[in-house]
Amino acid sequence: MYKRLELHNHTTESDSNLTVQELIHLMQADHVDAFALTDHNTISGHIKAQALLKEQNIAMSCIYGMEYTTYYGHILCLNLKEYVPWENINRHKPERLFLATKAKGAIAGIAHPFSCGYPIATCGFEMTFTDYSCIDFIEVFNNPEPLYEVNERGLLWWEDLVLGGYPIAASSGMDLHGHNSMHHQFATFIEGIPEGNIEEELATAFQSKRTWISKGPILEAHINESTKALTFSIVATNKPGYQEQPHTPYVLSLRTQKGTLSFNFNDKAPLTISLQDLDSIIIPKLYQGSTDIMNLVAIAPVIYL
Repeated sequence: MYKRLELHNHTTESDSNLTVQELIHLMQADHVDAFALTDHNTISGHIKAQALLKEQNIAMSCIYGMEYTTYYGHILCLNLKEYVPWENINRHKPERLFLATKAKGAIAGIAHPFSCGYPIATCGFEMTFTDYSCIDFIEVFNNPEPLYEVNERGLLWWEDLVLGGYPIAASSGMDLHGHNSMHHQFATFIEGIPEGNIEEELATAFQSKRTWISKGPILEAHINESTKALTFSIVATNKPGYQEQPHTPYVLSLRTQKGTLSFNFNDKAPLTISLQDLDSIIIPKLYQGSTDIMNLVAIAPVIYL
């Protein structure tokens, strides 16, 4: 099964107007499978969330984390149970903090890499890496941010890194600071099982780079070694708020090092493509109507042939 995750959320423990209880209720109302608690530079909300989920017998899982908010960019950490000091953050050696959090079992990524902040703030990522292997993920969609100025740039940066040989997962987030609707917005999906351990499933998903980003449908890909073919299909998730455009075909986009190929899903039947026509690294994306980013619906895990 696919589990829908909301991986970037804040409470009154930092700068949101949502209490921990209100965040839990908001996630319940939108039928989220698991949500992350990622307040700025504090894990003080963790114990409150743990108590509330237990007291109210809520089956929904919480992913405990934190957003390191520095002058040089924001680092989003998931499965972070212990506060890791960051006072000696080095703009030119960000690997130190990434590796320090990962040593504690956390998953570390870059939040909204091209954000400008509001009204004036340093939210974009200005640190320089010499070792990209310490990055588990890049938040390619921070839903409140401008589409072209921020999110498209983040998506293209992630794609360029992947095609450059750096296996990095993609994520998305609402970056909630209030009672905002999650309808028509991107969410992160991973594979899991009913009542499975969400921390383990999350770690497996990011380690294997198998994360799906979607407003609703999941784009699945299956390799048939015997026929040397790659088959794509569209699977519904029933994410609240997703509205398919009637009579508008889905478009499959496959970006590779050699260029981009596009195919129509006219009737949503499985689409099969010969592996001979493809490159060794493939980034599959699903659009509806045209391949303008405004029409982007879903991103599938990168395929390595």
